[in-house]
Formats: sequence, C-alpha cells, structure tokens
Amino acid sequence: MEKLDGIAHRIPTGVYKLLLVVATVIWGLSFVVMKDAVDVLQPAYLIGFRFLATGAILAALFFRRLRAALSGERALDYLVKGTILGVVCYLAFWVQAIGLDHTTPGKNAFLTATYCVIVPFAWWAIARKRPTAFNLVAAVMAVGGIGLVSLSGSLSELSMGFGDAMTLVSALLFAVHIVYVSKFSEKSDVLVLTLLQFAVGGVCGVAYGACFETLPPAESLTPAFWMDMAYLVVFASCVALVIQNVALAHVPPAQASLFLSLESVFGVLFSVLLYGEEIGLRLVFGFALIFVAIVVSETFPLKRKAGDDAPALALETPGGPVVSPETAGALGGREADGRAAVESRLEESSWSKSGTT
Repeated sequence: MEKLDGIAHRIPTGVYKLLLVVATVIWGLSFVVMKDAVDVLQPAYLIGFRFLATGAILAALFFRRLRAALSGERALDYLVKGTILGVVCYLAFWVQAIGLDHTTPGKNAFLTATYCVIVPFAWWAIARKRPTAFNLVAAVMAVGGIGLVSLSGSLSELSMGFGDAMTLVSALLFAVHIVYVSKFSEKSDVLVLTLLQFAVGGVCGVAYGACFETLPPAESLTPAFWMDMAYLVVFASCVALVIQNVALAHVPPAQASLFLSLESVFGVLFSVLLYGEEIGLRLVFGFALIFVAIVVSETFPLKRKAGDDAPALALETPGGPVVSPETAGALGGREADGRAAVESRLEESSWSKSGTT
C-alpha cells in the first residue's frame, strides 16, 4: 500500500486534473444516455435497477469494509444514516429523471448544476452557517440564468416548463443530500454509507415502480437499451467514481471545483451533437450565467482559506462517493469539535457534486 501511495505522489498533478476532465466527460454524456434510457424504462424503475446494480458491484469490491461496519456496535447508526441518504438520493435522481423526460439533456444538465449555488444556503438552513457574499452574488446570477434557460413567453405571461421545474426541484434535493452526507460522514465510513445509500435507493425505486409504474414489453429492451444501462452503472457510477476519488486526493479544492463544473458544459455539448438540441442566443447567455455563478460560488469563498493548496476533500455525491476514506479519516482525527469538522470539510471542499445522472 505504501509503495502504491509513493507512486501516486510521483504522478504529475496535471495527470490528476486530466482525470477529473475525463470524469466530467463521462457524466456529461450520461445526460444523453439517461434521456434515451428513460424513454424505455420509467424513472423509478430506471433509478431503482441502476442503484441496485451499482450497489452490488461496490459491495463486491468493498465487502470487508461493509461487513466490519455492520457487524460492529454502530451497525444501527450506519443503517439509519444509510436509509436517510438513500431515500433523499433516490428522490433527487427520480425527480431529475422525471424532469429529463420532459426537457432536453442540455437544459437538464445546467439546471441540475444549480445545486452548487443552493448548497451554501441549505447548509445555512441546517447548520446555521451563513453563506458568503460571493454565494449571494452567485445566487442572483444563477436565478438570472435559470430565467433565460427555463422561462418562456412574454413578460406578462412568463411560464416554466414542467421538466425544467422538476429539474430545479432535483437540484434542491441534491443540495440537501450533499449537506447530510457531509454531516453523516464526519464519524462514519463514507464508502459504507454510499453502499447502503445505493441499496436503499434501489429498493425505493423498485418498490415505487412496482406500485405505480409498468415494466416495458420485452421487445423494447433492445441491445441499445442494455448498453445505455451498462454505461450508467459501470461507467457513470463506478469507473468515473474511482477516477474522481483518485484525482481529488491530489488536486486543490478550488481547481477541482472548476474542472468538475465542466460536467454541465459537456452535458450541453453532447446534447447538441447527439440529441440534436438547438442552442439559441438566449440559451447561450443563460448557460453562461449559470456556469459563471457556479464558478463564483465554488471558487471565490475558498480563496479566503489559507489551506487552498491542500488536496481537495470532495463530498460524496449522488453518483457515488467522491471522498477518499483515508483522507476523511485523517481529517476526522484532527478535528476535536464535531461541528467544526463538518464546517471545515464543507469549506475546504468544492461545492460541487458530480455524476448527477
């Protein structure tokens, strides 16, 4: 293990930055893939089967860690936290999938990315930690961008499409999920929480689907659909997850947040190239405002921190865990006060999540 760590530290930082870009490309393409998949399999079933498959793969990889956590004295604590995270995560992805079914992949990508601006305010509501002036400026910019992207009609008859509205609700749920992950992972193994999250979320999706949705006919489950599901489970949830985990241990948080925010840009790019989405001048300005708002919200508050050159400690995201368990354990051991540990974790990390589809 020490030999591997030595090799990892000898790799140039630029390689890890490139890995982050690779992860955002994978997740950017997943918006289009999800759009195709949700046309075949209804949202709850789609999220349920995807989560169960991802959880099974991760459980096989980290079985010892899972067994140790669930056989110890804190087994009930892990189950409660994992259940809460699983339900919130499932709701976020389910609502996002509903929104994606009624809007374009490009809009869905950028509107989902507004969770970055919402997180500081969710943290304020839950932990009474005031957002910075930069967060407020970013919020105003994001609202303007959302208006340009989502609202249609004359000034007297402005309206928002159902898909865009549901996507914004999912962004709020993603923000809440990130805050609770940060709180729960202070004294818990984030990988175990993630495994339980996927298991609970998968059960929620399949259970809801069994009650209120219908499975598609067998003939609609074409090879193309199974390729889409394989991409979502293997690449978007597992491969990109590992890539991001490795890279985030070696890239400063402010820089990492900028690279990760490219997910929404690639989402639009692939939507234009593969889905045929048309991007007018109004959408371009709206996307630009939202992207700049993400950069402002994620980067400028971090520049006040003296430890900005330290490796990023990323938060777990709905796409999977994006925090190194070793880094989290080291940080948790250095912090004496529980709330201070969580606040430090949120401020030192990027406000971003990845793999939102």
